[in-house]
Amino acid sequence: MTASRPPLIETREVTRILPLEVPVTLVKDISLTVQAGEFVSVTGPSGSGKSSLLYLLGLLDRPTKGEVLVNGQPTGPLSDVALCDLRLRKLGFVFQFHFLLAEFTVRENVMVPMHKLGVLSLRQRTERAESLLGSIGLADHLDKYPSQLSGGQRQRVAVARALANEPEVILADEPTGNLDTKNSEVVQDILRSLVDAGNTSVIMVTHDPALAAHADRNIHLVDGRIVPTP
Repeated sequence: MTASRPPLIETREVTRILPLEVPVTLVKDISLTVQAGEFVSVTGPSGSGKSSLLYLLGLLDRPTKGEVLVNGQPTGPLSDVALCDLRLRKLGFVFQFHFLLAEFTVRENVMVPMHKLGVLSLRQRTERAESLLGSIGLADHLDKYPSQLSGGQRQRVAVARALANEPEVILADEPTGNLDTKNSEVVQDILRSLVDAGNTSVIMVTHDPALAAHADRNIHLVDGRIVPTP
């Protein structure tokens, strides 16, 4: 009998406290698992710890207590350099603000993570960037700059950039927060299709119940703790 695969991402009693003069607890005693092929939404009121949890899951922050594991590997002992390498290989990020580099073309923005990872040749990076952009309807915009795109187009470029290194999971923080209804639906459909294709898991923070309803499972936070979804 073959052993079952470990969760893609797992937290064990994770707590994050900001060490201020009056300490602030962002998340407290959170234990959860995310399996390969899942679409998970994270909801809760403002200040409930949604983004803080996503940053911990995405290895952009370290817990004060507890442990975050990726594919069963504890990440606490890893150096900052090793964490950066793990993020590049395993994780992709989409934020509410696209954070595209204004001086780079659309194609070049998508190539940035591939340059950092350094696995593909320049030709391969270029071809992959163009393929990703073509798959989300931006094949005619490769040489444009972010300032020449609409908000919805810029966010689609951000999704393509997140997919550049073929991550196992996309972590999205309010990815449709600045978009109108039509563009929100486009981005949400792209994220859903990634999961349905079986290539990528998605963990998405959102305040939008309609968007959260497209996920397979919801994690609801109140005051930094997981509570039953209302």
